[in-house]
Amino acid sequence: MNDKEIKAEQKECCCGCKTKERSEKEYKDLINRLNRIEGQVRGIRGMIEKSAYCPDILVQVAAVNAALNSFNKVLLSNHIRTCVADDIRDGKDETIDELVKTLQKLMK
Repeated sequence: MNDKEIKAEQKECCCGCKTKERSEKEYKDLINRLNRIEGQVRGIRGMIEKSAYCPDILVQVAAVNAALNSFNKVLLSNHIRTCVADDIRDGKDETIDELVKTLQKLMK
């Protein structure tokens, strides 16, 4: 990836919030993971509607939590390898503070 592509990866939208251009592969992977999680949540709703046994529902909820944690790990890893690394190379040390705050929120 050249410098121009790296700079194009992070942009600010019209409201001033940061955005990120993702590769087609990264985008598809994240969307596929979210689609699976969405299906799992719909399955839990179906279990409630069918009056499933509580422990069976709890096991499915634990599976959704694990899937969300896995999603977070992939997204965080991608963020550190691209956005954070690029900003540090560009001398934007405030990105480290942002990463620390994000990690603190994730560890609650």
